[in-house]
Amino acid sequence: MRIAYLECFSGISGDMFLGALLDAGVPPEVFTSTVESLGVDARLEISRVQRSGISAVKLDVIAAGEKELPREEFWEQQADQHSHEHEHHHDHGHEHSHEHERHHHDHKHEHHHRGLKEIRDIISKASFSETAKHKAIRIFEVLGAAEAKVHNTEIEKIHFHEVGAIDAIVDITCAAVGSEALGVDEILCSPLNVGGGTVKCAHGTFPIPAPATLELLQNAPVYSGEIQKELVTPTGAAIVSVLAGRFANFPKMKPVKTGYGAGTRDFKDHPNVLRLTIGETLEEHQSPIPEEAITILEANVDDMMPQLFGYVMERALHEGALDVFGTSVQMKKNRPGMLLTVLCHPEDSARLTRLMFAETTTLGVRMREEKRARLARRHLPVTTKWGEIRMKLANLNGSASVTNYAPEYEDCRRIAEQERVPLKAVMQEAIRVYLEKENG
Repeated sequence: MRIAYLECFSGISGDMFLGALLDAGVPPEVFTSTVESLGVDARLEISRVQRSGISAVKLDVIAAGEKELPREEFWEQQADQHSHEHEHHHDHGHEHSHEHERHHHDHKHEHHHRGLKEIRDIISKASFSETAKHKAIRIFEVLGAAEAKVHNTEIEKIHFHEVGAIDAIVDITCAAVGSEALGVDEILCSPLNVGGGTVKCAHGTFPIPAPATLELLQNAPVYSGEIQKELVTPTGAAIVSVLAGRFANFPKMKPVKTGYGAGTRDFKDHPNVLRLTIGETLEEHQSPIPEEAITILEANVDDMMPQLFGYVMERALHEGALDVFGTSVQMKKNRPGMLLTVLCHPEDSARLTRLMFAETTTLGVRMREEKRARLARRHLPVTTKWGEIRMKLANLNGSASVTNYAPEYEDCRRIAEQERVPLKAVMQEAIRVYLEKENG
């Protein structure tokens, strides 16, 4: 099985992850085309730098003509700018100052106040794969859930502050697209060096790791080393929490490619890089099947119009449910009813519970925490006579062979409708092409 291993001995940030992907072989054109498809005011600068003697790729996002900065430097810059504007106000009068302040507010709005709905829309309209879109949106959702918990509010009310800026949208979408382009079956991650000291955030100065970062790293192995700076950013923590299948020490593998992504700072006697190693596992079934915690929500309904049931299922999936299904049940007073079951990530359970109360007639929702084992999954495009179709492939960890495969239903449905051919014929053709390709 082909795997990728992230070594976060100097933490992880969005730009470090992208630099490591580039150094490990992802073509730069993958990222530049991704940025172009987002329709935002941003471009990329890619260079090779030295970090304590280690050659690494440095990727910078130029958003609205400005290069992204480490978080504390950004907020120091904002404080200096605010102080300068305050002096400007006293020196030049109210009218000029008001216009200058309005311009500054517009600039801040451009960089800092994008809600989750707007970010979903930007990503959904982009031209890269649906799988990468789902991963990118998921990364923003876990960021939003962490911020919402820290500030005791709802995820849709979170405006993301730093993580809603253009540079983070670029970092996260390129991370999703780049990890897919890597062509690995699973990404593993080492324990994370979070750094130390304090960091300036939008809401003040906090100990490292910052509150949202610590929330994102729940159940992840972390430690603090000699460097007294923020090494794991919220964006980096969110990327790891979504893209990494599990945390482990360096696995038994045959390395075939290594990439180094550089951080902005250059520490003395400490290479500020993220190392990404790609290789093949040495033996089958050497690692356990990864498990993840999920929440199961259930509600019995026997007094709801049938048309509403399908609508609720579609809404739940759109809102981030992992799976939704209904089961026919016989309820009290011998009334036929339906059992609505929703599987979701724990951080999405409150939002989906509110959805079930709002869209169904139930008076109660049961919930419980369980674990589920997941096969490593990836997509492989195949070209049929009607167009490209993604094949969904699943591997048992440690196995080089594909355990399950199936054509992506939505791709097949779209082609069947466009070409006016039976859906089953499209699915059969996709499987045929895939098997021919696998068998040479």
